[in-house]
Amino acid sequence: MVADQRIQVPPNCELTLGMTCVDKSEPGRTVWRMRADERFANPAGIVQGGFIGAMADSAMGSAAVTFARGSGRKVFASNVEMKTSFLAAARIGAVLECTASVVSGGSRVAFAEAEVVDDTGRMVARASSTYLFTSRD
Repeated sequence: MVADQRIQVPPNCELTLGMTCVDKSEPGRTVWRMRADERFANPAGIVQGGFIGAMADSAMGSAAVTFARGSGRKVFASNVEMKTSFLAAARIGAVLECTASVVSGGSRVAFAEAEVVDDTGRMVARASSTYLFTSRD
């Protein structure tokens, strides 16, 4: 990254998905919401899994960044692997909430997990990922 380049907050991926961070008060944990827009529908009329995966990735990545920030570091968190299990269909129009937490981490990596629920409280997906830290300094 070029030293004088500014970081866009919120990033385009979160703007495209319509994600909003509703809680990042605890280092290593974030909560996000987004409405399941009809543009995210697959031919069956439910949310295509990639959009739910992208939501979980953004939430876990930001949890990893807040984890590092809790120890005074400014970092980028790059996803190096991710697993997502889809447990129920996410209906178009539902408000999805994703809670992500770092379950373990150190100076170079963080291991995070996320749960996505719909507005009825039904769990839609679970995800886990590993993030590699790169210093922003």
